Amino acid sequence: MTWKSLFHSKLTQSITFESATYIVLIILKKDPILENMSDSLNICLACGLCCDGTLIGFVQISNDELPDIRKIMDVEEDNDNSFFLQPCQNYCEGCTIYAKRPKQCHNFNCGLLKSVERNELNVNTAIEMVNIVKQQKHSIEKKLALLDIELQSKSFYFKMVQLKTLLQKNEAESSLTATHLELISDLNQLDQVLIDNFGLSLK
Repeated sequence: MTWKSLFHSKLTQSITFESATYIVLIILKKDPILENMSDSLNICLACGLCCDGTLIGFVQISNDELPDIRKIMDVEEDNDNSFFLQPCQNYCEGCTIYAKRPKQCHNFNCGLLKSVERNELNVNTAIEMVNIVKQQKHSIEKKLALLDIELQSKSFYFKMVQLKTLLQKNEAESSLTATHLELISDLNQLDQVLIDNFGLSLK
């Protein structure tokens, strides 16, 4: 399967009763894993940017965990690689499979999270930064709607990769409008915020 065809993949799955129950447990903080949550995990639940396709385009699945992961979500395969595309089917204002999440999800720590864990940043400031990224993302999506630009992926990350290519092509052809230029500026600002605070880039 080519990456072009991956952009067209449909990643939809209804929330099961088990998943819905887990959401309630998260809200009520009655899950045994969540009862002793650290500030860093509270930030993760408030954030979700690595789950909803904003920061990361796909998650790799190791061979040893593949059978169990297949039971709870759709998995793509490309040669010997197994993965799922973001946004995650099991993200609904919080991870609904937290106790069974893939290893890459379990091991991933963004720069913002590391800063909190090193006591370089307090929780409130970190959550404010998350909200800034969400606002910038919303602003970009509004401009995309105005320009009527159709992008193939459901993942914001892959959309932005594709958008940058389109804008660079238009820039070379001198066919950019004022809104296009504003969009480029917004993209560059968001990218810099992600680099400076999350240690990631939309590239």
